[in-house]
Amino acid sequence: MAGQANRGLFRFIQAAQYSWQGMVAAYKNEEAFRQETFLALILTPVAFFIADTGVELALLLGSLLLVIIVELLNSGIEAVVDRIGLEKHELSGRAKDIGSAAVFFSLLNVAIIWLCIIAG
Repeated sequence: MAGQANRGLFRFIQAAQYSWQGMVAAYKNEEAFRQETFLALILTPVAFFIADTGVELALLLGSLLLVIIVELLNSGIEAVVDRIGLEKHELSGRAKDIGSAAVFFSLLNVAIIWLCIIAG
């Protein structure tokens, strides 16, 4: 029965706890995550005001959620790179730069979607 301890509802609850711990850690340790969370909190009610259809609302909110997701992944990459070592290494810098580029493009995605819907 030991294998059943990580199944079903217990596994779901445990996964949710780990996810919450990750969000708390990102909020405590990552300035960019705090800024993007603040942006999402400000823009979420605005999205409900400017969206004319459910699809527009989904695009507006989905683009904000995507930024949070990408920032969490980027923060995870940075934490692993920093854990491995603080010395300068080409691959470490590349990993961090690529993660940063992903965040940049997710923010660009927000700008494009919001501008298209507002202007449309």
